[in-house]
Amino acid sequence: MASHVHTCCCFFFFTVAVLSIFAAAPSMSQPQTADSCNGIFLSYAYTGGARLPPNISDPAQQPYRFESRLTVLNNGLEELKSWRVFVGFQHNEWLVSVSNAVLADGTSIPGAVGNGTVFAGSTVTDLKTAAATAGDLSQMQVRVELLGTLFGVAPPNVPMPSNISLANDGFVCGQPTRQGNNETHVCCTSDPSFKTNIARDEEFLPRQNGDLTIMYDVIKAYDSNYWAEVTIANHNPLGRLDNWRLSWDWDNDEFIHTMKGAYPSVVDSSDCVFGSQGTFYKELDFSNVLNCEKRPTIIDLPPTRFNDSVLGKVPFCCRNGTILPPSMDPSKSVSRFQLQVFKMPPNVNRSHLTPPHNWEIRGATLNPDYQCGTPIRVSPTESPDQTGLPSNISAIASWQVVCNITKGKSASPKCCVSFSAYYNESVIPCNTCACGCPRNPERTCSTVAPAMWLPPEALLVPFENRSKMAVDWASLKHLQVPNPMPCGDNCGVSINWHVYTDYRKGWTARITIFNWDETDFADWFAAVQLDKAAAGFEEMYSFNASTIGSINNTIFMQGNPGLNFLVAEKNGSNPRRDPRVPGKQQSVISFTKKATPGINVAGGDGFPSKVFFNGEECSLPSVHPSSGLRKEFSLATTAFLILLSIIFMWQ
Repeated sequence: MASHVHTCCCFFFFTVAVLSIFAAAPSMSQPQTADSCNGIFLSYAYTGGARLPPNISDPAQQPYRFESRLTVLNNGLEELKSWRVFVGFQHNEWLVSVSNAVLADGTSIPGAVGNGTVFAGSTVTDLKTAAATAGDLSQMQVRVELLGTLFGVAPPNVPMPSNISLANDGFVCGQPTRQGNNETHVCCTSDPSFKTNIARDEEFLPRQNGDLTIMYDVIKAYDSNYWAEVTIANHNPLGRLDNWRLSWDWDNDEFIHTMKGAYPSVVDSSDCVFGSQGTFYKELDFSNVLNCEKRPTIIDLPPTRFNDSVLGKVPFCCRNGTILPPSMDPSKSVSRFQLQVFKMPPNVNRSHLTPPHNWEIRGATLNPDYQCGTPIRVSPTESPDQTGLPSNISAIASWQVVCNITKGKSASPKCCVSFSAYYNESVIPCNTCACGCPRNPERTCSTVAPAMWLPPEALLVPFENRSKMAVDWASLKHLQVPNPMPCGDNCGVSINWHVYTDYRKGWTARITIFNWDETDFADWFAAVQLDKAAAGFEEMYSFNASTIGSINNTIFMQGNPGLNFLVAEKNGSNPRRDPRVPGKQQSVISFTKKATPGINVAGGDGFPSKVFFNGEECSLPSVHPSSGLRKEFSLATTAFLILLSIIFMWQ
């Protein structure tokens, strides 16, 4: 009997122990709580909302206010630097305000986030561990309060995101789980399979690569203000900016007192005089303050200001906002300026330094578009001592902003290409509406009709003067004339690529660049991608050209010294009678077939698959000139090319 009781007691305690272990261990099939997550714990909670006017008959279009809270908690063993969290919004959300965070892609708030967005820290960017802070939640955790508008989700339904996850590299997140009907959370842990070849500093994140990088270096710090140096560097061999305009958002009521090497586009201190800045800095002369906007826009200075003792004297400044590709001129691929920033309470101490957010940089019309990320803290920048001493001077603190060239789905090109060849008398012009359509064509032209083939001489006159030439050419060549006629290409720059000759050992092409705009282009460049022909590139006769090692099958070209200025369109010799004349540059380019055996020049291999001008990718025709209709050499095309060459010789 005693033995039986002893056996039962042992079995009882064993069962209790096993159940205790399973109760203590988090189950992968059950939702984890913050306490059971040994990594980064993310939580999204819907905290309230209300119907908004007006009353819409379509329930899917009815607006509603929403309030929610995003929580990021570091329960791991390593500090989380520059936290980033993806929230999969799915109800056409319009974000009105956010606390303690910014949108990582640089988009300003208010803004649309209906397809999901990534948040990045603003006031608190790095989350320390419990071990390093003795469990201080103020250093381990950040809470982001969200306020906005959504559509189509009426109470009692709760508008929840489709997903939340940590966007930092090197982490893997489980499946988000719901707690009730208004909260979802997930635990993200370090990915053991993640590998990187970048040496990581213990204190700072590694510097990133991008088409364009912006460094924000604090070089002097005082209790109430600091001096920062901003360096814009172009790393893309085809990237370019002209008349750059740089914008950002201040998060803590900072304002710009002084600048060197650049200037605000608007000089105005009224927001400070009538704001909290004027109340705090009672003794400051605000007539000397340059800008108090929450989102200032900075522009470069002209070259005449480079040696100005007050505004200039900053290396790489004062170039009218021109930043060239490094392959073109490394010394002109960087732009730099300095600014003195005044801070506001409670940040009035020399060690509290935060960069602005929501960076945006734009260039002139014929420049690529850039999308910038959020600033990340990196190791302090070191620069050579300007006095000539053999030492480096370290910045106090440094942040890096990475910007990459982007192409919106609805964005139109800003330049276009026409094709022609010695074996076909017709020119295939730029596409209809290649650079956008007129807003109100009012049946004066068709935005969908294909562009009409042209005689070669039509390339020399503006589009509005080509109609009769196009109709006459269509009649001569028995081509169809659309009704209404197609709209123009609406491009400020057009490029003609003409296959000039094709012989047994090689072939040649002629490229002509036309400027139909009212703006001159200094230090212009172009590039052509020839998928099957670039390897045979030999020489360019009137331009300076070379292949780009980092971009396959691409030939980069620019004007020779003294010929690198593409003038704007101007009036003809008799403005009342003659059409306007475009600025133009032209060169012949030769290729050998030794390096490209089997190349079919007339079959399409002699035409580029991509063309760029000043960093902007141009619109290309969808077809190439056909050699089937006319095998023999075109006398009309030859005569036109001779005439065009004579024109260039006399210019």
